[in-house]
Amino acid sequence: MMRSVVVIGSGVVGTATGKGLSAGGHEVAFVDSDPARVDELRSEGCTAGTRVELGGTEVVVFLTVPTPVRDGRFVLDALEGAARAVAEAMLKSTAHCTVVVRSTTPPGTCDRVVQPIIEEMTGLRCGDGFSLVCSPEFLRAATAFDDFVAPRLTLIGSREPAAVERLMRLFAPFGGRTVTTDDPVAAELIKCLHNAFNATKISFWNEAAAIARALGVDSDLVAETVAFSAEASYNPAYGIRGGAAFRGCLAKDTEGLIGVAQQSAMPTALLEAVMLVNDALSRDEQG
Repeated sequence: MMRSVVVIGSGVVGTATGKGLSAGGHEVAFVDSDPARVDELRSEGCTAGTRVELGGTEVVVFLTVPTPVRDGRFVLDALEGAARAVAEAMLKSTAHCTVVVRSTTPPGTCDRVVQPIIEEMTGLRCGDGFSLVCSPEFLRAATAFDDFVAPRLTLIGSREPAAVERLMRLFAPFGGRTVTTDDPVAAELIKCLHNAFNATKISFWNEAAAIARALGVDSDLVAETVAFSAEASYNPAYGIRGGAAFRGCLAKDTEGLIGVAQQSAMPTALLEAVMLVNDALSRDEQG
């Protein structure tokens, strides 16, 4: 079933989302505040403009605007502006609008930012006059379009079952695993933790490489072998049941490795933080 789709924000995520849905047979219109970007999209054969227009009887609007972080906090000015633009368009349209927040946002953004803006400006109520969904993207910048049309994971969070079904039908032809939740806060947290986990893993291997080099060892050999041998690398469920401290050889050998690195004057900030978190949990368990 072809759907009318509006994509607000045409960076990497918005472009991949819009072009991917267009390739899937949907009618897609891009909206961007930059006239030069609009002209570029039009030159590529895309429908694009600087204003949100909601045509037809049912439309899905993706919010794919930047959400930068400054001084440790997400800056949601662009997202708030996009929500206001959607609300203004809703006042001029009779189409039922499903608003999908695709940008990475702090947990609670759909509930405390996007929903109140639209409700206050339109007088409508979420779940009645419009629908709200959190569906974060898992796209890599270099392969965003390919990742969209052949996703490993699609995440959909909404308190409205009909909206979840609507998005599932929209994304179904692309395949991959679909995870749904009736709590958009969970979807927002999953995306933030997804990125934080990847960042932590990179820092771990950077720290490991520094230790290996300090000992005169081939860091690539070490990393490739540990990535194959460590259960946490090949068992996705390893360690995810949060709430219990690790003990035995994990605690002993991590502490010992920190000592080895310190003898070579190598910093081990990440490994030391691992032990700090574990020690605190151990103390809590002991009462």
